[in-house]
Amino acid sequence: MSSALAASPAEVWAHATSPKGVNYEMAPLLRMTFPRDAGDLTSSWSPGRTLFRSWLLVGRVLPLDYDDVSFAEIEPGRRFLERSVLLSQRVWEHERIIEPLTALGGGCRVVDRLGFQPRIAVLGALYEPVFRFVFAHRHRRLRKRFGGLRAD
Repeated sequence: MSSALAASPAEVWAHATSPKGVNYEMAPLLRMTFPRDAGDLTSSWSPGRTLFRSWLLVGRVLPLDYDDVSFAEIEPGRRFLERSVLLSQRVWEHERIIEPLTALGGGCRVVDRLGFQPRIAVLGALYEPVFRFVFAHRHRRLRKRFGGLRAD
C-alpha cells in the first residue's frame, strides 16, 4: 500500500513512530495500548527484542489480539521493519518506508508492506482481506492528516 503525502519525511516519521500517530491511523476501528511513558517507538530497540506487549482493541475497548512489538530493522527517519508475534499470528511483519518526493517539490511517499504467518494456516485467507482493509483505512487517515499528493 502506498500514499503520496504533502508533508516532510521527518514529520511523517515522527507521526508513524509515536503511539499517538499509530492510534490516529487506526481510529476509530482499532486502538493499540502502549506503556504510559512510550514516546518514539524506535528510540530504544535492539533487533528482535520485544519492547512491550500491546493489546489491539476493537472500537477502543474490546480486546481482539495482542502484539509483542519488536523491530528487526530500523533506518531512522526512513524505514522500519516490525517483526512481531501476535496471539493470532506466528509471525507479523510490517515494513514502512518513507521516501522524499523531490520531483513534486516536497512531500513524501509512505509505503507499507505486510507479511504474516497465521497460527492456524487455514485462517490466512480470512486475515488477508481484513489486513488490506485496515491498512487501506490507515492510508486514508494519513492522507486526511497530511494531505494527499498525486505522484503517479
